[in-house]
This record gives sequence, C-alpha cells and structure tokens, in this order.
Amino acid sequence: MPKIKIDTERCKGCELCIVYCPRRLIKLSNELNAKGLHTVSFLNGGGCTGCSFCAIICPDVCIEVFR
Repeated sequence: MPKIKIDTERCKGCELCIVYCPRRLIKLSNELNAKGLHTVSFLNGGGCTGCSFCAIICPDVCIEVFR
C-alpha cells in the first residue's frame, strides 16, 4: 500500500499538496514546526494510490512517496 512521508521541518504549509491530492489524504496539521509554521500531515487510513502529485507539486521538496 502506498504512503507518503512529509518532512515537517521543511514544510511551510503552503497547502498545494492538499489541493492536488485526488484522494484528499493530506490535511493541514495543528502542530507547528521549528519555524512556527503549521505543516501538513498524511491521513494514513489507506486509499493512497501513490500518484505522486503531492511530491511533484511541493515547491520545497518535502514529500516522499513510497509505493
């Protein structure tokens, strides 16, 4: 089953990955990183297809997709 890993320390919470995830498995987190920014988190409940749209669109290269 595919899953993604998000580097929360590099994430600036731009939310582009949220918009481009076709399964809506990424959400804005309430947690803050070291820079004081809200980051995103992956809803690991299944359903990820491993399409890599989130990793491709991320401007800070914070997302890795594992298939």
